[in-house]
Order: sequence, then structure tokens, then C-alpha cells
Amino acid sequence: MNNVSTISVFFLSGLKETSRNQRSAVFFVSLMCYCITLLVNVSLILIIILDNAFHEPMYILLCAFCINALFGTAGFYPKFLWDLLSPVHVISYSGCLFQAQVLYSFACSDLSILALMAYDRYLAICCPLEYHSVMSVQRVIKLACFLWLTSFFIVGVNIFLTSRLKLCRPYINRLFCVNWSIVSLACFPNETSINSIVANITIIIYVFHGFFIVWSYMYIVRRCANSIENRAKFTQTCVPHLISLSTFIVTMMTDAINNRLSSKHLSETLQNLIAMEFLVIPPLMNPLIYGFKLTKVRSRIIDFVAFKFK
Repeated sequence: MNNVSTISVFFLSGLKETSRNQRSAVFFVSLMCYCITLLVNVSLILIIILDNAFHEPMYILLCAFCINALFGTAGFYPKFLWDLLSPVHVISYSGCLFQAQVLYSFACSDLSILALMAYDRYLAICCPLEYHSVMSVQRVIKLACFLWLTSFFIVGVNIFLTSRLKLCRPYINRLFCVNWSIVSLACFPNETSINSIVANITIIIYVFHGFFIVWSYMYIVRRCANSIENRAKFTQTCVPHLISLSTFIVTMMTDAINNRLSSKHLSETLQNLIAMEFLVIPPLMNPLIYGFKLTKVRSRIIDFVAFKFK
């Protein structure tokens, strides 16, 4: 049983320098952010599901985007809020692996859905005659489910390999569990080579997702340059997607750099903010961006609010 960890709990030290008064303030702000995130995502999901006018591929993908946001934030906020109120910040071994599985699956699925959104916009603008035959609602739902399950499986392989490592330290210098933080606790670094190989393969897979999105938008921009109608369609439906993509890339890259090359010269507060970005900003901002930018969604929200306050 040499390859089985004897550690039963991990100690999270991301809040060790945060005073009790600061934690109370952070708890209030975080709770508000989580409530707003739940509200905007659930509202958009219900609008899309309950209104037949939104049963189109683009809106189905937006619904999948919001569902994935709820999945990812559920893996972060409840434990984080509990830690802000608790004097001891611990998480069980299995709970830590599960949290890493959820957070990584959320991030990978987000990029997969963004890639599928880019392909949807490419077909709608560059191949309009083929669009409805290729991107039916049923096919989009199947593709979204397949991509989510694929992301969950790929991340699961990484987490399984991590679970086989013998760990010698129970201290994680973060607010929450991520795979690389657990791997770094291994007693024998030479045993983590397979983890590094699979992690790099995973990174390459999702970098190709990014290249696919860039390729799609190269064709879209070229097509829109010569058509006023396509330019209007691009502004209306592609700009929110590009904003979401930019937000995702910036937050993920800053977290990845901080995770792999974290500097002891950075304050705990700054490191925590960097680590939380991809779990806080995209799930909160994306529904607001799409809600205000997509005319049909914005109109339906305005109609609903006006009806409630009559």
C-alpha cells in the first residue's frame, strides 16, 4: 500500500493572514456575489427553457454556459463561505480531490462550450444555408453534453493519477484545492512524472480549443468585412462571445501562472484574488453581458420587470 496516501485531511492556509474583521467583510461581499451569480444564471436558464422563442442553438449553448457556471461556483462558494466563518480551514482528502475535479471540469467545459459557440457563429455567418441542417437544437444539446462529459473524464484521469500518489504534507497554501497543489505534496517527486505528462496533454487539448476559436473568428471577421448585414450580426451575437472568451482566457492564464510560478513576494490577498478570478468573474459577468447585449434576452427581461412592477 505504498502508493496510497495516509493523509485524511488537508489544511488550507489561504486565509492565514486574513484578520477576523476582514473575513466578515469578505464573507458579506462573497455571499452577495454568490447570490447575484445564482440569480442571474438561474434567471437566464429559466427564460431560455420556458420560452419557446429561445429554443435555438445559440440560446441553448448560452443555457449550457449558465448551467456550467452554477456547477463550478457550487464547488467553490459554499466551502469558501464556511471557511470565512470557521477558525480552522480543513477539507477531507476525498473532498479535496472532489473539489479539484469540479473546478477543473468547470474550467475545461467552459472553454469547450466557448469553442462550440464559435463554431455555431461561424456556421450562422459564413455558411447560413447549411446552418439549420448542421446545428439543430437536438444536436447542440447532444454536443454540449458530450463536451461536458469529455471534460469531466479528462479531468477525472488527472485526479485519479493524483489519488495514487503518496503524500507527505497536509498543507495546501491556497483557498481551495486544485490538482497541481496536491501533486506538489508528493513524497517522491519522481513519481509525479506521469501526472505532469497527462496534465500537459490536457493543456494541449484545450489550447487546441483556443486555436479552433481563433480560426473560426478569422473566417467570421473576413466574411463580415464585406457585408453590412453580417457586421450587424457580428456585433449583436459575436461581441458577447468574444468578451466572455477574453474574460475566461485572462482569468485562467493569471491563475495558471500564479499556480505554477507563485511568488512569495506577492501578498496573500493578491494571490487569493488571482486564484478566485476564474471562479467569480466569468460566472457573474457572462449572464449580464449576454443579457444586456442580446436583444431578445434584454427585451424579455425588461418585459418581465415591467410586468412585476405594474
